[in-house]
Amino acid sequence: MILVRVLILALGLLSIATAPARAVGLIRDADIEYGLAQLAEPILRAASLSPSQVRVLLVNDPSLNAFVVDNRHIFIHSGLLLKLDSARALQAVIAHEAAHIAHGHINRRAGNAASARTAAGLGLALAAAAAAAGGGDAAAGIALGTQRSALRRFLAHTRAEESSADISSIRYMARAGIDPQGALDVQELFNGQDVLSEARQDPYMRSHPSSRDRVRALKGQVAAVQKTFSERPGDDYWFARSRGKLSAFLRAPKWSLRRADSSATKDIAMMRKAVAYHRQSDLSKALKQIDAAIAQRGNKDPFYLELKGQILLESRKFREAAAVYKAAAAQAPKNAQILGGYGRAVLATGNPKAALPILEAARARDVGDARVLRDLAVAHAKTGNNGMASLVTAERYALQGRLKDAGIHAARAEALLPRGSGPWRRAQDVLSASKRAASR
Repeated sequence: MILVRVLILALGLLSIATAPARAVGLIRDADIEYGLAQLAEPILRAASLSPSQVRVLLVNDPSLNAFVVDNRHIFIHSGLLLKLDSARALQAVIAHEAAHIAHGHINRRAGNAASARTAAGLGLALAAAAAAAGGGDAAAGIALGTQRSALRRFLAHTRAEESSADISSIRYMARAGIDPQGALDVQELFNGQDVLSEARQDPYMRSHPSSRDRVRALKGQVAAVQKTFSERPGDDYWFARSRGKLSAFLRAPKWSLRRADSSATKDIAMMRKAVAYHRQSDLSKALKQIDAAIAQRGNKDPFYLELKGQILLESRKFREAAAVYKAAAAQAPKNAQILGGYGRAVLATGNPKAALPILEAARARDVGDARVLRDLAVAHAKTGNNGMASLVTAERYALQGRLKDAGIHAARAEALLPRGSGPWRRAQDVLSASKRAASR
């Protein structure tokens, strides 16, 4: 049962599709997630949290919001990342959410969640919250009969919690050497929101209740920090790069091409143009720009190599894509998403046997990537292992909340796999979860 709880919570939180993988749920992109991790690292260390244990993930939602639902993930809406205009503002958001984790606010709320009768049930509730934060339609794919109002109440922080998180976030930023003025920059985005009706407020205001007194106190806390803060070019670079790549995939290509040259650095400008040309199906221009960006980074940037591999793969240049992904994986051998792309490209060349160990390595490092599970199922089927193909398909449906479909494939896997084996027990776990969901 431990495995099923991990699958439902970890996988349910991380369902995605194509790249930078857009779907109902999260936007998964190795480059963007690396950039967010770089920005979060000093904050998390200052909060006595482990950067290797707490991940910052991007929710595919244009509204302005950020939230936590457990002790291992901080969620930022894509709309908020695009709206913020400095690294310090984004780091202030991260610091605030990190404070909620450090102070155990989520633990107390989870302990009082009457609808979470089991750990697996809580996992589903959190997965739905991750998908539907702010009252959007993203929870449609997650099988849970939890009303949005209940999820909003689960996410909403009290004013006391907000005050506590404000105080700690300023302390974390100062301790990390980051100008806490970023916290006030964020508050500027929401000026006047507290006088609007709830339906017209940004989700951030619904889950982070504010007041003039709270903002006044925050200003006092920032002013009380007697410290001079130096420039942080590394933070500025990764903020600009993450935001630039996100906008290149979400905005119209013409919009990106008009603004690319105003990017913080040449390589970011080239990367944005490469994405824009790729989305316009202009392979030659896209490759010219991404090759220039790779050269600008000294041919030592695995994430730009990954983007080139993606461009080639989606342009049906499978062998070329596999070679580029291989080079990216050599530079970042522990990055699950790069490994997943590499395995996907090898599978596309018609060599499922060679793709299997690569995809298994990717899955071992990130159990929440639905694309890898889909590709693994195809690779197993093409190599004649229908039992494993059914098992991995069942696990993929479980992470998407499609527990009825998961049960069908788990039953099929159970009948095909050696009784008592590890995969057979995994099928049993998914089947049990499916039956419990059906009985609710």
